[in-house]
Amino acid sequence: MKGKFLLASVIAAFSAGAAAAQSSGNWTGFYGGLQLGYADINTSASGVDGDGVIGGIILGYDYDLSDWVVGLGFDYDWTGIGLAPGVEVEEVWRVKARAGYKVTSNGLLYGVGGFAEAGTDNLGSEDGWFIGAGYEQIVAPNISVGGEILYHEFDNFDRTGIDVDATTVQVRAAYRF
Repeated sequence: MKGKFLLASVIAAFSAGAAAAQSSGNWTGFYGGLQLGYADINTSASGVDGDGVIGGIILGYDYDLSDWVVGLGFDYDWTGIGLAPGVEVEEVWRVKARAGYKVTSNGLLYGVGGFAEAGTDNLGSEDGWFIGAGYEQIVAPNISVGGEILYHEFDNFDRTGIDVDATTVQVRAAYRF
């Protein structure tokens, strides 16, 4: 819990300090970048839980509608979170839709949701869904930084009868084309 508050504080401080480096605030276009953070994974099986570092790549396209921004994106994260002896979550990928409101010309507060798939080292993979929220700030021409928190659900993981939910908190940096 302390890590989540620390992460949110770092994002807020960095975004506020970057105000002097703002660009025109046009969000339309493709972007690509990196993200890094923390994942907390829980299951319906007693004692089968884990947490740790998660990180990967982000790709997407946003369209600026004056005060609003809509977009589609793709995330791929690597991790090595152990849930039980011999069971490790290795990857998570997402196809996402997001919509947000420009709180300033360069600051975007948004909601996000979509399809996710989680893969393990030896139990296969499972499709699921996620929902979340984030904030992104343009800090220089073509550069944005932000943070995102997502809640994921994967029901009946690989037909084992075990339900899995995960919460991720990540910081992101993107180059906007």
